Amino acid sequence: MKAELNAPVGIIGGTGLTTLSGLEIVGEHPSSTIWGEPSAPLVEGRLGRQSVIFLSRHGNPHRIPPHQVNYRANIQALHDAGVRTVIGVNAVGGIREDMGPARVVIPDQLIDYTWGRPSTFFEGDLDAVTHIDFTWPYDHEGRQALIHAAGGAGVPCSDSAVYGATQGPRLETAAEIRRLERDGCDIVGMTGMPEAVLAAELGMRYVCLGLVVNWAAGKSDHIITMAEIEEAIEQGMSGVKRILTDSMAELGRLSPLPQPS
Repeated sequence: MKAELNAPVGIIGGTGLTTLSGLEIVGEHPSSTIWGEPSAPLVEGRLGRQSVIFLSRHGNPHRIPPHQVNYRANIQALHDAGVRTVIGVNAVGGIREDMGPARVVIPDQLIDYTWGRPSTFFEGDLDAVTHIDFTWPYDHEGRQALIHAAGGAGVPCSDSAVYGATQGPRLETAAEIRRLERDGCDIVGMTGMPEAVLAAELGMRYVCLGLVVNWAAGKSDHIITMAEIEEAIEQGMSGVKRILTDSMAELGRLSPLPQPS
C-alpha cells in the first residue's frame, strides 16, 4: 500500500538545504509542542508535486549545540505537521579508511555514546511501560530510496556503515576514536541520537544521509580545522542535494508505519 504523493517528507539539517534545485518555498510556520519549541520554524516547500518540510536542527542562525538540541520537540513538531518519513542530514567524521572528507554515507546501524539527553517520549505518568524494537534503527525502504537516488544521480556513496553518536560539542580524542573503531563504528557524529529513536517511538520512518566533513581524530597527520570542514561541505553538499531531490517522490509514496503502543 502506498501513501498519497503529497504526504510531507521531513528533512532535518542545515538551512542550506532549502536551496534544492526546483524547490518552491511555500511558507514558514512557527510551532510549539508539549515538549517545548523546536529548534526553528518549520519551512514548507514543494519539489514538483511532493510536499517537503525542513527543520534546521541547530536553529537559524546555527546557534544550538548538539547536546542542547530539543530533539523531542523537533520530532514531535514534524509529526504534528503530518510528516511520517524523515531524512536526517548529518555532518560526520570518517573513521573507516574509505570514509574520507566529502564522502556521502547512508548508514544502516548506530551505537549511542550520548548521555544526559532526553531520549524518549515514554516517561513520566504512564499507563504502561513501552519498549520499542530498535534492532534496525534506520528504515530499510527509506534507505533504499536514497541509495537508488544516489546511483541514478551518479553520486558515489557508501550504503553500509555504523554511526557512532557522541555527546559533543567538543570533538573526540584520538583514543576515543580508536575505541569507537574497536566497537565497529565507521563514522562519528553528535546528532544521530536520540533523533532516530524518537522518530521510531512515533512510528516514523527515519533515515540518515551523512556527509563526511573531516577525518576523525587521529586519522590524519594534522588537527581538525574549520577550514577543512567547510571545504568538505562545499565539495560534498551538491551530491547530498541531488540525492534529496531525486528521492523525494519515492519517499513520499512510502506507506506510514504503525505507531508503537
